[in-house]
Amino acid sequence: MSEREVEHNVVMVGVDGSPASRLALRWAVRQAEAVSGRVVAVLAWQEPTGFGLGVTVPPGVQWGEEARVSLHSTVASALGERVPVPIEQRVVEGHPAEVLLSQSKDADLLVVGSRGLGGFVGTLLGSVSRHVVSHASCPVVVIPDKT
Repeated sequence: MSEREVEHNVVMVGVDGSPASRLALRWAVRQAEAVSGRVVAVLAWQEPTGFGLGVTVPPGVQWGEEARVSLHSTVASALGERVPVPIEQRVVEGHPAEVLLSQSKDADLLVVGSRGLGGFVGTLLGSVSRHVVSHASCPVVVIPDKT
């Protein structure tokens, strides 16, 4: 896309199927609708590694396909049938924070949910949300899990 063709009002949202990411997805859709924009829903995945942990990974699992199905299912269940804005769904292999940073370089806004699973009791941001807030090239909105 050339500089003149840069798309505006792109609201990117990280989706991992958690309640916080479902809230973030709904918030992103409302924001995109308010600015006549579109949503890009991104699910990052990594092949599980169990080196030294005694974890057995079943053979033949297509992790990328599993992630794609998970994203489509999450979007459908979180938003229902009537979605007021276009939604692009992207499944990208890699660490969630790095994937969201690279995918959001041309976004106008990045929305993530926070489960608050950081290393300290009482922390408000999880590790992924904390990382993207610190390093994103666009504004970031963090939607907390209300459960």
